[in-house]
Amino acid sequence: MKISVIISYYKNIDNLSLILKALNKQSVSDFEVIISEDDNSEETFLFLEKNRSKYSFPIIHLHQDEDLGFRKNKMLNKSIKKSTGETLVFIDGDCLPHKHFVKAYIKSSEDNFMLKGRRVMLGEKITNKILKHKKIKHLNLISVLFSDSDKKKEAIYSPYYSLVITKKNKGLLGCNFGIKKKHLLEINGFDEDYVRAAVGEDTDLEWRLKGIGVKTKLVKNMAIVYHLFHKKGYSMEDVNFNREVLKNKISEKKYFCLNGLVLKKNQF
Repeated sequence: MKISVIISYYKNIDNLSLILKALNKQSVSDFEVIISEDDNSEETFLFLEKNRSKYSFPIIHLHQDEDLGFRKNKMLNKSIKKSTGETLVFIDGDCLPHKHFVKAYIKSSEDNFMLKGRRVMLGEKITNKILKHKKIKHLNLISVLFSDSDKKKEAIYSPYYSLVITKKNKGLLGCNFGIKKKHLLEINGFDEDYVRAAVGEDTDLEWRLKGIGVKTKLVKNMAIVYHLFHKKGYSMEDVNFNREVLKNKISEKKYFCLNGLVLKKNQF
């Protein structure tokens, strides 16, 4: 298996259905999907039991024993362990992939590089239209350009290179990035000390990857995702808390995190 697409998911079957529908229309077929559910929802089990046969790719469903709050990184580490792909691609449960999304990651993946995609910020009106009709046909450039969306230029598909206007190095987005699995193993995966839904966990991953010599490659306009509109699910208190955690982590310069894939704090 070349690619494992890992979906960070929590309590939204309508979104999940649309994501799987978009993945079912990919221009390539050599990938698996891992639903990384930070919950233990019977609704998800029933949905997959009813619909699994509709999809052209294998689906692995991982979940918590129970919902004990934000433990996204814990589930992502479980997904890394279970994955069979050489390259792991991460999206969030509110992001719908373009039809050439997986193809772009297969084409761009290489050793010693993290692949950083961006996102189209769909507006409330077009999001409601997509959710109401449960169709992804509105995910095209014309519909997005004439919608209430933001970051519309991210919707322009360019198969050979990113349409980068600025040289400013933008950070890794947890909702759209890819990396060789072996590099995540080198840094012990995601740091499970991040237990609040805010900034931090993806930034933490990026600085640790850079610390071991992994470089950056932008796949903007090549690997496109459309972010469904919703209100923020975190507070400034969460943001400031995570920023302080991140600040302390960076000052320690430990690229192999102590609370990740294989090494836990209680072992010290």
